[in-house]
Amino acid sequence: MYKYIKIAWRNMWRNWRRTVIASIAIILSMILLIFFQAFMDGMDQSIYGNTVRLYGGNVLIHAPGYREKSTRLPMLPVADVEAVLTAVRTQPNVLVASRRINTGGLISNRNASHAVNITAIEPDIEAPISLAAEHLVTGRFLLPDDDNNIVIGQALADHLNVTVGDRVSLLGRRKDESMRERSMTVVGIFNLGLGEAEKSLIFINLPTAQTLYNLRGEVTEVAVVLEKIGQEDALIDSIAPNFPNHEVDSIYTLRPEFAEALATDRLFGLLFGTILLLMGGIGILNLMLMAVFERTREMGVLAALGMKGWQIMGLFVMEGAFIGFIGAVVGCVFSWLLVAWVGQQGIDFSSFYSDLDQAGEIYALMGTHLYPAIATSTIMVYGLVAIFVGALASLIPAWQASQREPAESLHYV
Repeated sequence: MYKYIKIAWRNMWRNWRRTVIASIAIILSMILLIFFQAFMDGMDQSIYGNTVRLYGGNVLIHAPGYREKSTRLPMLPVADVEAVLTAVRTQPNVLVASRRINTGGLISNRNASHAVNITAIEPDIEAPISLAAEHLVTGRFLLPDDDNNIVIGQALADHLNVTVGDRVSLLGRRKDESMRERSMTVVGIFNLGLGEAEKSLIFINLPTAQTLYNLRGEVTEVAVVLEKIGQEDALIDSIAPNFPNHEVDSIYTLRPEFAEALATDRLFGLLFGTILLLMGGIGILNLMLMAVFERTREMGVLAALGMKGWQIMGLFVMEGAFIGFIGAVVGCVFSWLLVAWVGQQGIDFSSFYSDLDQAGEIYALMGTHLYPAIATSTIMVYGLVAIFVGALASLIPAWQASQREPAESLHYV
């Protein structure tokens, strides 16, 4: 076997220019593929990571029956909340685990009214990771001792024509399905650039909601924020068996539109990556086809000396694999260095828009900077795929080489 490997390696460098050209095709394909994947992964982490921060968390724990009625925000108290929080907070990759109450309602003043989702939070726990707190434009975020205070979005503030210090009426659904109204003071306004979607987002203090909505000492949700998206299943598999009387779901289960959008992004990335690898494979295919024609007489000599057809085919396949190996190693190293450098610097998109209102929802959730990132294991997988593509691209010309009769090959001009 070593003899065939040595021959394949030597033959690959007999026409080093063609080998270098094919290797460059693989290297460029690898750099484009890995950087594109890192860009897409960075975008997904920004957009969907911020989305889960805004709408609750990566993993959400509720009482039985919530999943079926999730669109109505049912007021079902979660049992054993402290035990759940203790178990969750000991898990790896957990940034924050907090208690929440979610209910539907109506906010109004003398100018207008609007239907809203009322989210009651623990400000001291959620403020450091809250997207709303990060994008405050006026006033302040909620404090643990706030009572009748509320934080709303800029779009809703414009709709109601209110600012910090103004009073609004908040009507919310209680545990017994009755409605409860209270006058609230706007203490903070955030601007996420989400337009209409931002109108329904309001935040109040958890103790206030527990009093208002007949849930003293109770909550309707435990929200868990993880370091990265994609870590949800591991946490659910670890937590769910210990709490069989709870519904433990990822946000993608409760909001299928997020899962569909993420799957579409990843499918697009897969298709683009496949095209790039095929481009490199075509370069190797062209090289090996030319090698077959140029070395026809050589193959005839090898066959006349007793080398079998499958052995000749193996030589060409190994040559293609070697080219793929060189391209994969160099391409992976350069790609890793490029992603590491750009990941540290970030890609600044702020100059593309003068303000968030022009940016659209995707840009608003992504933020002004994007940081490409990719796992080392993913880079290694792409490297192995490149080697496989190199060998596969050599298969057709290798098969043609193995089918020639020795006498025909020796008389080839």
